[in-house]
Amino acid sequence: MRPVIAGSVSSGLEVTHVNGDFHYLAPKAGFKGIAKNKSLKAQLAVLYWLINKTDSPKGFYLVWDDAPAKYYPLNEPTLIPSTQAKQLARAPNDNWAPSTPQSVYEQNRTIRDIPADSLTKIFPTPQSYKTNGSAFNLTIGTQITADLVFNKEAAYLKQELSKLISAATTSSTNTIRLIKKDLPADAYELNITNQAITISASSGEGAFYGIQSLKTLIPPAAYRAAQQSIILPGVDVSDKPRFGYRAVLLDVARNFHSKQEVLKLLDLMSLYKLNVFHFHLTDDEGWRLEIPALPELTAVGAKRGHVIDDSQNIQPSYGSGPSVNNTSGTGFYTKADFVEILKYAADRHILVIPEIETPGHARAAVKAMDARYKNYMAQNKPQEANQYLLRDLADNSKYLSVQYFDDNVIDVSLPSTYSFIETVVAGIKQMYNEAGAPLKTIHFGGDEVPAGVWEKSPAYLKLSKTDPTVKSTDDMWEYYYSRINKMLKANNLYLTAWEEAGTHKVMQDGKKASVINPALANENIHLEVWNNVLGWGAEDLAYKLANSGYKVILTNVTNLYFDMAYNKSFDEPGYYWGSYADEAAAFKFIPFDYFKNVTIDKSGNPLNRALFLSKEKLTLEGKNNIVGIQGALWSETLQTSDKMEYMLLPKLLGLAERAWAADPEWATTTDTIKSQGLYREAWSNFANLMGKRELSRLSYYAGGFKYRIPEVGAIKLNKQVVANSGLPGFTIRYTTDGTTPTLSSPVYTNPLSASKLKLGLFNPAGRAGRIITLNN
Repeated sequence: MRPVIAGSVSSGLEVTHVNGDFHYLAPKAGFKGIAKNKSLKAQLAVLYWLINKTDSPKGFYLVWDDAPAKYYPLNEPTLIPSTQAKQLARAPNDNWAPSTPQSVYEQNRTIRDIPADSLTKIFPTPQSYKTNGSAFNLTIGTQITADLVFNKEAAYLKQELSKLISAATTSSTNTIRLIKKDLPADAYELNITNQAITISASSGEGAFYGIQSLKTLIPPAAYRAAQQSIILPGVDVSDKPRFGYRAVLLDVARNFHSKQEVLKLLDLMSLYKLNVFHFHLTDDEGWRLEIPALPELTAVGAKRGHVIDDSQNIQPSYGSGPSVNNTSGTGFYTKADFVEILKYAADRHILVIPEIETPGHARAAVKAMDARYKNYMAQNKPQEANQYLLRDLADNSKYLSVQYFDDNVIDVSLPSTYSFIETVVAGIKQMYNEAGAPLKTIHFGGDEVPAGVWEKSPAYLKLSKTDPTVKSTDDMWEYYYSRINKMLKANNLYLTAWEEAGTHKVMQDGKKASVINPALANENIHLEVWNNVLGWGAEDLAYKLANSGYKVILTNVTNLYFDMAYNKSFDEPGYYWGSYADEAAAFKFIPFDYFKNVTIDKSGNPLNRALFLSKEKLTLEGKNNIVGIQGALWSETLQTSDKMEYMLLPKLLGLAERAWAADPEWATTTDTIKSQGLYREAWSNFANLMGKRELSRLSYYAGGFKYRIPEVGAIKLNKQVVANSGLPGFTIRYTTDGTTPTLSSPVYTNPLSASKLKLGLFNPAGRAGRIITLNN
């Protein structure tokens, strides 16, 4: 994802940018070839240093000029870690410190070991939680009863408990009861005594949340293997969520993830009471949902591989390579798959919001409809060919998107664009109806449309002469989203989009500037706001939009983009353009005042808090318009499910806590010193809860998750090595002979004086994080 600097290639080669992140190296005229058993060393310079292994080029393959349709895959490159200080700085002002064992040790120092029995045993933190001294013995004989309205939830509970409890000969007279009570729809009460577990709620949603709390109350060890009985502590809980909108975004367009992995994610979300699944189904690099009326979308747009003209499949991206049979670049959900996902989500009280990226980030759709056009024109059927075309074939506009595409924007002045969207909406509605799942909104993208689009489109030029509201291409923004808004309203849906849909461009001081567009405010348009990058000038955009009447979902890149690398290290995968985001990033996010605890900018430099003096704060009306928060997992770097789970967890736990639990005292006190002390204590408690309960549970839950296990922290002190962990309950193991630590290696308990040490952190299931090596 970096342009190569022109003229930087050596050894008789040149590089050509094809589109997006796709480039090729080729010989210049006069190149004499490479002799047998010899190699060629070529150097090229790219725009930025490669900070971590994610940045490296991948997906290499060879194509001969005289056989351009054939390809020969090559091995992935061997990466040599950056070592020079300048190689670890993206720009001269990048002072974000690289992660070292010493810096990790300092981060862990404030975490104290808290006895497991002292931890709140329901997660996310309930509104009211009290122990009552009782103990309930859960066995195979425990009866489950439910008021009629909760039959579905009772069946779910029975199925979940059957995974945890094995058959036993002892009988039981105790009971789990689901009873209807006059409470808010998403609230519940949980009471556990010696003889009964009672979950009270007014709706299936509330009862389901009570069941999830019961599941997190179960000791994590019970998820490793079936038990004959499980002892549950007596508690009295009264609970409801802070936000009604608690979301996770999964991007399956950049790299595809299977139906099974999506269902597993839904299980994870439901356990932690996250209730909105934002399904990012389409983008430049892939269209992932079957629309039966438009088969080209998946026949062409869901396949990535070597291309000549994009008419059979789209080009490789993100290292997906030349074969269309690769599983990261190629794949889609059939209608049956999608219906199954919708049913699975609905059973878990999760609303699925499909995203159809428009008008930018739409290359897969554009190319698919180009292929459709070509096919019908070959059959001499021009009407069918033009019916769903997404670009004006005579458009000579020049542009380049943020991801370096020059042909990825839908022409919103074409009538065929709206025919396309209406057909997609109808196809989506039909699948939701078949699944019996609620469809409340469709997300229609809206981000990162580059300058220059449509300027030389005959369709736009014609519209600008007939529609008095269209005076420049900047006006096409409101034109497009007004039409989409009306279309969705006619289908009893509301519009969701990215933040740009609530802005428009105007001239200010001789330059174009984006300002809030009041024309679409108070239309129940929901905007997901990602841009609060410190130093870019839009730090308060979310609050401005909410104060102006837009419904806002906070998706702040600095804290809630799960694809951001955990820290700066060559071996740590992920992006970092917006920030680094570790396990604490989502946990420390303060939704109504996310300026409050910010201390450094995106480059790691101390932040001058005067920056925030001119920024807009939330009004009372604005607070009411913040409908929720969302963690976003973009998949450019996630070619496998293991990588997906690594970036997702444990960050998702912090999101669940902030979305469900009320603001803690550290977030609301005006005393800075007090706030910092309270935060350290809260983080210590949360680290213990992750290490001793939730991550231990997730080693086995839903088949087990490959969450990130952090590296060990270590410093030299008095000629010895002192080590610590960020997850109490996990075990540090070490070796002194140069071998990699295993489960049979010694457990670290006291400072070590060996001259060569390797240390690793192991979870209770025996899996280790990244091993560190220290020469004392």
